[in-house]
Amino acid sequence: MIIRIGDDFDLNKIAESGQCFRWTKQEPHTLSGQGAGNDTFRIIAGGSCLYITSLGDDRYELDCTDEEYRCFWQDYFDLWENYRSIRSRVDPKQDPFLWKAAEHEKGIRILRQDAWEMLVTFIISQNRNIPAIRRSVELLSEACGDKRTDSEGREYYAFPTPAAAAALTQEELSACRLGYRCKYVHAAAEAAAGGSIDLERLKTADEPETLSILTSLFGVGIKVANCVSLFGLHHIDAFPVDVWMKRILAEQYPDGYPYEKYSPYNGIYQQYMFAYYRHLSSKQL
Repeated sequence: MIIRIGDDFDLNKIAESGQCFRWTKQEPHTLSGQGAGNDTFRIIAGGSCLYITSLGDDRYELDCTDEEYRCFWQDYFDLWENYRSIRSRVDPKQDPFLWKAAEHEKGIRILRQDAWEMLVTFIISQNRNIPAIRRSVELLSEACGDKRTDSEGREYYAFPTPAAAAALTQEELSACRLGYRCKYVHAAAEAAAGGSIDLERLKTADEPETLSILTSLFGVGIKVANCVSLFGLHHIDAFPVDVWMKRILAEQYPDGYPYEKYSPYNGIYQQYMFAYYRHLSSKQL
């Protein structure tokens, strides 16, 4: 099917934003024959696999049915939210850095991803680079996720359920290259499978309660909790602070970042700043 997205939407910028780890860039191709296609990504999410291609002129080709798009992918890409309007709230005179960041990184969207998957993924992400995170996520999926086949006949593995992950032995978890994070992943799996943490309920909880419950899990600190809140629970006011964000806040907001002013979209603005600062830093190397 072919859709038109008139709002901010950039496949490359979303893929590189650090929020998703099962997006894989493919050779550009289209199924309909409408043009050669620009960027194509293979996305594994929600137990399904999607090929999406940019056709230009705000048009995108997806290898799913209308029903699959309406029931899952439209929501996954957060297409109900107007990101152009959110960017327009930033005054270029009052906050030139954030305005430049938002303009340069427009196209990033906060995906509506599975909370359980994001909990495990960001536990895995601690002190890891992106290729290592991707590899561990794939190995864990292969270890206990359901094997499926995409529209091109290629095999893939759905992300495992909490019960399936909890059933893995220490040796099996270690084979997923989790290192010291094995015990953290196992503890999270047992908590989610046993019902001692209800991630679905946290979607409507306030932020203090959300962070308190998430950080009560073994091995989950405040940074990971904020990432789960933003990327897994879609609390778009959540504001993860890592080394990069600490630098941004110190350099650009020495008198304090205006959280209240930019609420309830601080998580979206954080993504613009994070991506833009990494871009500037790479140019200076």
